Amino acid sequence: MPGKDSVLGDYYYREAKRQGYRSRSALKLLEICQRFRIMKRGEAVLDLGAAPGGWLQVACRLVGEEGLVIGVDISEIEPLPFKNIVILRGDARSTELQESIARASGGMVDVITSDMAPKFTGIHDVDHGRQILLAGIALDLADKVLRPGGKMVIKVLMGSDFEAFRREVRSRFSDVRIFKPSASRDSSSEVYLVCRGFRGSLQ
Repeated sequence: MPGKDSVLGDYYYREAKRQGYRSRSALKLLEICQRFRIMKRGEAVLDLGAAPGGWLQVACRLVGEEGLVIGVDISEIEPLPFKNIVILRGDARSTELQESIARASGGMVDVITSDMAPKFTGIHDVDHGRQILLAGIALDLADKVLRPGGKMVIKVLMGSDFEAFRREVRSRFSDVRIFKPSASRDSSSEVYLVCRGFRGSLQ
């Protein structure tokens, strides 16, 4: 008999395909946005770790034609047929890419989402450390391109460095919640930090 994770994984995979999304993880962002009202029409969204594009599809739907969605990944993303989606390929740490983000957004964005993930080794402590590093890169980028009062969603793995990272996030946002979407596997240590009220780095 298949395990619970296998059954649920198949369900969310099929449901994502039924709704036309490129990845089952799109359902995670959709649930986060519906529960916490992270995106609204007309906003500018920066999506980090955007490949294969499922989160871009969700964001595009929520911000509407008057909004803007910028997708960033080091991997190639197949273009999407929406005029308000801009795809940039590169490393989020590079000055050149950050300048491209600023040009595309006109300066600042209202929301940053980060589903960035390392190539997992299966060794939890190693994967946790690498995930926290990527989450830190996303947080540093927020200091440069997220408008005051802005919102952010960051994927992290629970582990020894989680609380220290959460404290760092809370120093920048007035409200930070931990959320595990229904589409996340029970066996996964993955959670999302849902952040509102950006006030910037205190440094």
